[in-house]
Amino acid sequence: MNKLLVLGIGNMLLTDDGVGVFASQELMKEDWPEQVTIREGGTFTQDIFYSFKGYSHLLVLDVVHCGGKPGTLYRLTEDALIKDDKQRLSIHDIDLIDSLLMAEKLFGTKSELLVLGVEPKDYVTWNIGLSDDVRAVFPEFLALARKEIGEWLKRYGNGETRA
Repeated sequence: MNKLLVLGIGNMLLTDDGVGVFASQELMKEDWPEQVTIREGGTFTQDIFYSFKGYSHLLVLDVVHCGGKPGTLYRLTEDALIKDDKQRLSIHDIDLIDSLLMAEKLFGTKSELLVLGVEPKDYVTWNIGLSDDVRAVFPEFLALARKEIGEWLKRYGNGETRA
């Protein structure tokens, strides 16, 4: 059975680094079909490989360091992350790729990965909340996540969209 795990990655205490967690918290407030699960992943992606069991697809929400203007939105496949060193997530990306490989070895299947990211302005200042640049695109980031979930449901689910 096809199942989607939407995972918000990041540290809510480090300004924009928390964007993925903040996004997952907002999405968790909404009703989704049973084949869609929304979770907070925190920062220890290498330790969460066990969470991938039973999911055919993984949508990760996180900050992405591609050298763009703060607030730039990105849609990256696993291949893009592996092939292009310039397209990197925050400090979490290597652990995330490793976690996918560990899950594959342990469970015999590997989730298909898609990352939605935001170029951060500040990811080192201790602060709960987003910078003005990232806060300005946060509604668009959420809309992009909802769109990807909806497209996934049309392609792999039973065709239901968000309730």
